[in-house]
Amino acid sequence: MLKGAAGRYSLAYLALFAIYGIVSPYLPVLLRGLGYGPAALGLLLALFEVAGIIGPLVLTAGADARSRGGGSGSRPLLAGTALCVLASLPGLALPLGPAATALSLVLLALGLKTMVPLMDALVSSYAASRGPALRGGYGRIRAPGTLGFIAAALALQAAPAAFSGSPPALAACMGLATLAFLAAALALPAPPASAGPSPAGRAPKRRADPAFALGIAIIALNRMSMAPINSFLALYAKEDLGLDAAGAIWAISASAEIPFMLAAGRFIARRGPMPTIALSSVAIVARLALYTIFPSFGGIAAAQLLHSLCYGLYLPAAIRFVAERFPPERQATGMAIYMGAGVGLPAVLGSAIGGYVVEAWGYTTLFLSFTLFALASLALWAGTRARFERSAA
Repeated sequence: MLKGAAGRYSLAYLALFAIYGIVSPYLPVLLRGLGYGPAALGLLLALFEVAGIIGPLVLTAGADARSRGGGSGSRPLLAGTALCVLASLPGLALPLGPAATALSLVLLALGLKTMVPLMDALVSSYAASRGPALRGGYGRIRAPGTLGFIAAALALQAAPAAFSGSPPALAACMGLATLAFLAAALALPAPPASAGPSPAGRAPKRRADPAFALGIAIIALNRMSMAPINSFLALYAKEDLGLDAAGAIWAISASAEIPFMLAAGRFIARRGPMPTIALSSVAIVARLALYTIFPSFGGIAAAQLLHSLCYGLYLPAAIRFVAERFPPERQATGMAIYMGAGVGLPAVLGSAIGGYVVEAWGYTTLFLSFTLFALASLALWAGTRARFERSAA
């Protein structure tokens, strides 16, 4: 059990990903409950991701500027993001029309998608300040977030179908989890003293490593292949297979990621961040194929176990990549670029394209066609791996 500052960061992650434990499995279900079809749902999810790209880039730049000026930077913004999520909930609880739903999704994205890069930047700085004294580094502090995700997803899974499929009930659960995160964010410790400017003056600003943009492109293709899983897996299970098990399906994947996230530090130290991300691309291809080869709860459960590689091993590698390749005084901005261009933009394209693919050809075609993006990510890394080795040398 982590104590002190590390424990408070872990508690904030626990609450943060409890919100994700509701939003990730149930946001498509909530939108369906408001009366939207697959194509409209795909566009609304794409809007959610677009807002989740632009907002964090602007807000985290402000956090970095305040941190360089000796301010607390990320912590007040974390509280603000929680208030933004709370403001989004009335429009998601009630069928007030497409405009109200769209506005609420923008508010939800601005809050929820900004929380993660702010937390990751704070924890990366803290882990770096502790060095070898903090065994497991980022992965060890972040792992309790998965427990929050699992607890929230399973709690909704255990609830009656009339509750877990009700937009007002889902919005209320999101509100409770957000209030818990707000309390945890207000209790976070101040960032390490080294985060501010030195009395002797500022050191020259470092530029991002030239390999950073290439790495983000590789990550973007990798995450593009995950879009059908994140946006449409719960609907596939319910509509094609007759399974009302969104919470259980996501809890399986989240449980599988915990041991790999805890062990990721040593693996990444030996292999490097980019080879680890390439390994996750291989796992994504296998995962998408399993959904179609074994169209049953057992097949989905087996595929979800590969989340251990697709996310549990991948995420610490991606965070390490950003921390190594982006200037330390702009870590929040680097994390936001990663979340926006590497994760958010692929989710936008995947959600928008995926909705039309489902309507035209069904879920099987959706899953199989998106393996091409994982293969493209793997091919791009294989063709450019020397660039990363030279940069790291």
